[in-house]
Amino acid sequence: MTETPPGNAPEEPICSAKGCRAPAAWALRWNNPKIHTPDRRKIWLACEEHRESLTAFLDRRDFLKDVVPVADRDAPADA
Repeated sequence: MTETPPGNAPEEPICSAKGCRAPAAWALRWNNPKIHTPDRRKIWLACEEHRESLTAFLDRRDFLKDVVPVADRDAPADA
């Protein structure tokens, strides 16, 4: 078995909520149409506790495009 050298371990994705260090379970994919091209997606990560509040923040601004499990964050959006 190969050990990962200290400092080189893959980082577990964490929640984007301010001050939260919980593991992320959800990827909130969004864009700001005033500054991003329509196909551009920015990603915020959310734990179970912060999914609703982060989603609401983006949705109020009409930035939210979709919410997917964190493992699918780089998958193309459904047509």
